[in-house]
Amino acid sequence: MTRLLLIIFLLAIEVSAVAQNKYGLKAMAYPEYKESIKADPQKELIDLEKFVPGLVMDIRYATTNNFTHEKIYNMAKAYARRPVAEALKKVQEELKPQGLGIKMFDAYRPYKATIKFYEVYRDTTYVASPYRGSRHNRGCALDLTVIDLKTGEELKMPTEYDSFKKEAWPSTPVSDPLIRRNRQLLIDIMQKYGFRVNGSEWWHYDFKGWKNFEVMDIDFEELQK
Repeated sequence: MTRLLLIIFLLAIEVSAVAQNKYGLKAMAYPEYKESIKADPQKELIDLEKFVPGLVMDIRYATTNNFTHEKIYNMAKAYARRPVAEALKKVQEELKPQGLGIKMFDAYRPYKATIKFYEVYRDTTYVASPYRGSRHNRGCALDLTVIDLKTGEELKMPTEYDSFKKEAWPSTPVSDPLIRRNRQLLIDIMQKYGFRVNGSEWWHYDFKGWKNFEVMDIDFEELQK
């Protein structure tokens, strides 16, 4: 009887935790995350700015220069799981001899931000459903572009970052040969190191094996501890 009551109690706690989220998706909090990286160090979130030499940061959601026109993040930080960070470092190393580098727009994204995006713009062609969570929430997606290291300028791409136009789709034909070549350069080098471009965003890349990582709702301030 005591064992049965204990099981019921534990189930009630789990149900209560899920019920607190109106979309029914359990997102890992900081204490759970710390335990998870003890069991599997590959799950650690790495500060990309510190880990990848020469990485240029333009974290749009730490400003109002984004589609919500609101400041979503309190800190301009970019984190990713360790295998993602290691792969990005290889991309940067290969681009450097070509006089090119990576500019980061976004990486790990707390789950609460995904909820905010969905409530602002409910088209799941462009924003993740909070019922499933985003690959950004798992620390396995990167938003980025390529820059010319001499000028610091972004290479010309089909659209601006965070465009909701069909021209942002990597499958959309591009008439300008320079833009077409730039887009393909990014797709090819990211694919070489284990990333796959998102079907509606030329700047968004998901890392292989993302399903092995949990959805998280951890603020950047907590990761600074």
